[in-house]
Amino acid sequence: MSINPVSPQLLDAAIRLVRLLETPQDIPILAPLIVREILYRLLSGEHSARLRQIALVDKQLQAISKAINWLKWNYEKPFRIDTIAREACMSPSSLHHHFKSVTTMSPLQYQKQLRLQQARRLMLGQGMDAATASHYVGYESPSQFSREYSRLFGAPPLRDMARLKSGV
Repeated sequence: MSINPVSPQLLDAAIRLVRLLETPQDIPILAPLIVREILYRLLSGEHSARLRQIALVDKQLQAISKAINWLKWNYEKPFRIDTIAREACMSPSSLHHHFKSVTTMSPLQYQKQLRLQQARRLMLGQGMDAATASHYVGYESPSQFSREYSRLFGAPPLRDMARLKSGV
């Protein structure tokens, strides 16, 4: 962050925006114009490059957030990276790169974690057996589910459930 003197033009626009509080009927018409002017002044000023960089990062985070939300709502379905990239308005390679930088996982690894966490909740909270829970969250192979579950939680589903229920 940095602190710099405000240009007279930017200060004038900010004062005009605050003065609109004196005439509330003018706010709907004039406020958007003054806000646009303020943004213009900021983006054409000395620190415009840094502000654009912040805006770009924020835009990328919003796109990754869309991808994460898509995965959360569709974790049980198979997906293609193109589908999520379209949802996030990014190219597949850009999505993969930025997704990994935000979550430290690929989209496929993230989906796997969501599936395994949800299966664990179902087995613990609803008493589902491992085969039913694995099918419910989108696994086609119970043995693959068991292997991946063991890798994530350190024990196969049956043993993990016994451990969690005993409180050990």
